[in-house]
Amino acid sequence: MNRKVTVIGGAGNVGSTVARCIADKELADVVIVDIADQKAAGIALDMYQSCPITGSDSRIIGGADYAAAANSDVVVITSGVPRKPGMSRDDLLNVNFGIMKAVTAEIVKQSPHCIIVPVANPLDAMCQAVYRLSGFPRERVIGMAGVLDSARMRTFIAMELNVSVENIHAFVLGGHGDTMVPLPRYSTVAGVPITELLPPDRIKAICDRTANGGAEITKLVGTSAWYAPGAAAAEMVECILKDKKKIHPCSVFLQGEYGIKDLFVGVPVKLGAKGCEQIIEIRLTPEEDAALRKSAGAVKELTDVIGV
Repeated sequence: MNRKVTVIGGAGNVGSTVARCIADKELADVVIVDIADQKAAGIALDMYQSCPITGSDSRIIGGADYAAAANSDVVVITSGVPRKPGMSRDDLLNVNFGIMKAVTAEIVKQSPHCIIVPVANPLDAMCQAVYRLSGFPRERVIGMAGVLDSARMRTFIAMELNVSVENIHAFVLGGHGDTMVPLPRYSTVAGVPITELLPPDRIKAICDRTANGGAEITKLVGTSAWYAPGAAAAEMVECILKDKKKIHPCSVFLQGEYGIKDLFVGVPVKLGAKGCEQIIEIRLTPEEDAALRKSAGAVKELTDVIGV
């Protein structure tokens, strides 16, 4: 196999889930890079030993040496301090910004032609930091947020209506935080908008639970979620490596789309071999547009703090 994906912070819960998903699907060889070098090596070896059972020929190595990541096709950044109960994503801002500085410098050095998928929180601000620090074109820095948030919304719709998650599409736009913007009008079950299937109070409950989906798990588990975020990042990697041209909500650098300029915000994009190959502009109601702008404003407050 000649494709390579590096997962930075891959010894952590989210990173190891990303790596495992990629290897299980035999998408690429996987390099796990983490400051916890022995743990990274051990997790990589354990995963590799599972490959004969799952039938995957992906090769997996781990350690602290970024040189192993040279010439990666995609780099997923999961490094960062995880959220604890009572912490907001924004509390992590300055700590994780420092981590992004160190990580991005190594990525540019080792894999100057890769596509970067940041996952660390606060997501949109960290994406903007990586974008500014890397100097990469905007098509090659794509934040994982909307895939996760939409999956959470799809789960809650399935629970409410007792239908298969495979029948459900959902769109969640905006910043990855409390101001995210679930769009019920564009969320469907077998093509039928949920606005025709559920009363307003149940739709509001689903939207509210979606916006607080991460906090709900943090409260239950004591740290940030990892299975769904890891699977979401792996889904993005698959779309890129297989050039699937699949439409997903992702955090990308807007330059006038949706009336927002020079800011990372979650919107629908086409994911393919070149990264973000198209930003899809959908028609919003005045209320939805106002909510999206409010969410963008919350992101801008963070990017102004760290000067990106």
